[in-house]
Amino acid sequence: MSPGNTTKRVLVSLIGIPVILALCYLGSVYFFTFVLAIALISFYEYSLIVKAKGAHTNIWLGFLGIIFLLVNQVGHVFHTYPFLVILLLLLLSVELFRNNGSVIFNIGSTLLGIFYIGLFAGSLLGIREFYPSIGDLYTRGGCLIISMFVGIWVCDSAAFFGGSALGKHKLFPRVSPNKSWEGAVFGFLFAVISIILLKPVILNFLSWTNIIVLGIIIGTVGQIGDLVESLIKRDAGVKDSSGLIPGHGGIFDRFDSILFTAPVILLYLKYFLQ
Repeated sequence: MSPGNTTKRVLVSLIGIPVILALCYLGSVYFFTFVLAIALISFYEYSLIVKAKGAHTNIWLGFLGIIFLLVNQVGHVFHTYPFLVILLLLLLSVELFRNNGSVIFNIGSTLLGIFYIGLFAGSLLGIREFYPSIGDLYTRGGCLIISMFVGIWVCDSAAFFGGSALGKHKLFPRVSPNKSWEGAVFGFLFAVISIILLKPVILNFLSWTNIIVLGIIIGTVGQIGDLVESLIKRDAGVKDSSGLIPGHGGIFDRFDSILFTAPVILLYLKYFLQ
C-alpha cells in the first residue's frame, strides 16, 4: 500500500468513523437513511461487478426490491408474498424488451443482489430497532450496532497487521491471495477481545455468554463476508467494487462484512438471546 493511499485511508476514516457511530447511536430515520444509502449504492456497485461477467441486472427493479425490504423491516406495512410475486413477474416480463445478454444471468444476478444486499441491510435495521423506543432501552440497539462496527474494524486491522507480520499459510488463495490463516486468527481473537472490552462501556445490558457469542460471530462471519464479496469480484475480474471512497474502494467493499454479519446476529438476538 503506497504512502499516499495510506494517508487517504486514514483521513477518510477520521471523518467517516465519528459520523457512522453518531448515526448508529441516533437510530430512527437517521440510521434508516444511512442503511438505505449503503444498500442502494452497494447494489449499484454489485451491478457493475456482475456486468463485467456478462450479467445485466435490472437496476431500477433492484432498487425497488431493496427499498421494499428495508421499509418493511421497520414498518411491516406490506405483505411480503404479493410484492415478491409481482417483482418476479416484472423481472421476467421486462426481459422480453431488454434484449441485453442472458435472461438467466440477468434475472439471477438481480435477485441475488436484492436478497443478498436487501435482506442483509434490513437485518441491520432489525438489530437497531430490536429494543423498543422506551426510555434508555432504544439506545441499546445503537450500542449493538456500534459494537458490531468496532469489532469488524478491529478484526480487519488485526487480520491485516497480523497477517503481514506472521502470515505464512494462505487462507483461500483463489479468493484472496494476500489473506492468511495467521491473519484470520489474529482478526478473530481481537474481534472477541474488542467486544469483551466494550461490555463495561456500552454493552453492560448483555450477559457474558452473549458477549462471547457476539464476538465469535463478528470474528468469524465478518471475515467470511469479506471473502464472499472478494469471491464475487474475483469471479468477475474486478479489484474494487468502485473508487467512491478514496483509499478504501467502494461502499460494497467497506460494508461487506457488516452486511454479512447482521442477519446472523439478528437471528441470534431473536432466538437465542439470554
